[in-house]
Amino acid sequence: MTQERTGAATFKGNPITLVGPELKIGDQAPDFSINKSLVENASLKDFSGKVKLISVVPSIDTGVCDAQTRRFNEEAGALGDNVVVLTISVDTPFAQSRWCGAAGVDKVVMLSDYKAHSFGEAYGVYIKEFGLDQRSIFVIDANDTIQYVEYLPEMTEHPNYELAINAVKALV
Repeated sequence: MTQERTGAATFKGNPITLVGPELKIGDQAPDFSINKSLVENASLKDFSGKVKLISVVPSIDTGVCDAQTRRFNEEAGALGDNVVVLTISVDTPFAQSRWCGAAGVDKVVMLSDYKAHSFGEAYGVYIKEFGLDQRSIFVIDANDTIQYVEYLPEMTEHPNYELAINAVKALV
């Protein structure tokens, strides 16, 4: 049975239930199977040997998610070839592609957790009540060990961009 965590986060002050484990620094990053497009999947192994900044947003078409994705897109270009920035949401690949085109976002890899919620459940960010993934940040080193984690206790807040970027820079 999949683990459920209550009281770990809120949405506009209302408690939400998270499905999956709470990952910590030093944990081996769980693998996942996620959609890169409607027909193409991606997994953690596809980014093997690179430092990975994973930015998780509930829905790309909301204000904080939009700002978070744009911010990491701006930072991505300066992080070097050994770093990949992944943005994960449960939006369909069509919606992600449309948003990226309209926003001019081209340096992050957009991945969709809309089908099986494999990422959300493996990383403990799947929100049972909404079918969305909790806003969170994971920095994973080239050996797939988690080096930085931020689970946002309130879904409408911004992550600490500077701490996440500094965690990446310390690994390259």
